[in-house]
Amino acid sequence: MTTVGLLVLAISVVALQKPPISPEVHPDRSVTFRLVDPGATKVELGLEGADSVPMTRDGNGVWSYTTGPLAPDIYGYSFNADGQTRLDPQNPSMVKPNLVWSGNMVLVPGDPAEPWERQNVPHGILHHHFYHSGVVGDDRDYFVYTPPGYKATARKKYPVLYLLHGYSDIANGWTEVGKANEILDNLIAQGRAKPMLVVMTFGYGVPGYASPNGGNRGPDVEKKNYDNYRESLLKEVVPAVESDYRVKTDKADRAIAGLSMGGAETLYVGLNNLDTFSYVGAFSSGGLRDIETSFPGFDGAKANEKLKLLWVSCGTEDGLIRFNRTLVKWLKAKNANLQALETPGRHTWMVWRRNLIAFSQQLFR
Repeated sequence: MTTVGLLVLAISVVALQKPPISPEVHPDRSVTFRLVDPGATKVELGLEGADSVPMTRDGNGVWSYTTGPLAPDIYGYSFNADGQTRLDPQNPSMVKPNLVWSGNMVLVPGDPAEPWERQNVPHGILHHHFYHSGVVGDDRDYFVYTPPGYKATARKKYPVLYLLHGYSDIANGWTEVGKANEILDNLIAQGRAKPMLVVMTFGYGVPGYASPNGGNRGPDVEKKNYDNYRESLLKEVVPAVESDYRVKTDKADRAIAGLSMGGAETLYVGLNNLDTFSYVGAFSSGGLRDIETSFPGFDGAKANEKLKLLWVSCGTEDGLIRFNRTLVKWLKAKNANLQALETPGRHTWMVWRRNLIAFSQQLFR
């Protein structure tokens, strides 16, 4: 073969080995996912908010699946190849931080842009803090969002939202996946939310509580997880934030909210400390074994005097909807005033981003 022929052959081989585009978002908002795995016999796509679907293999060993048009949002996804979860090697820049369930993300943009998308508005700053928890007995971290215009040397002080993640997430779950900082940037720029700090913690009270094998999470360990997290938040994180940042320290200027496990922690902390927070928001909360014993002596009339907002929300297709309906019924039986909201959706970040958008607009008014 001539030199030219060899060069053409080499170029052809390289072209065949070029990795496929994945994910590929089309103009109609459908998305094509691709995975190269010639040896796999069965590959499925797991897309957040939907059931798993089989992918199709072509002659080059590339498995693919194209969705129908999707609503604008950020979707988590992963592949399952012959029973093993696989990340998308073509999408390393959008990986979901998680202690248990690996996955990637894909943005299906809106027109106009959605509140969780980065827009041309003033942006706040994310601060990353590390500390040793004497309560829990480990080294951990938390993030603080300061809004646009915040200056540590200025006299102006701001209210604070403590925002809790769910089981298996880590401290940056609300920023990397929930896009809380982008949401607040956009809402503040539009005048829909008050400028506030947002504190996002590592939400476990027991070292190693979240693990792939499930760990030891019997009743005693679960209670210790809630108790220690509450003590660490109130005795370590809140004092540090109020020492390091220009924040208001009255209960009227403190809010707490969270999703799933973080929603249960929100209720456990907020309803048992009515003199600490004025706003309590539980998104798709779950994990409390018994409502009555979790809130001993809860008095709805007293809560009404102390709280400016008690919010309980859940997606109607969420497996935790039954617990949340029971919780709402219990709170109403205690004569507590609350906003109870059910929206379409499963146990997904698509629901929780919208919860944050709606909840944050009612804070500190």
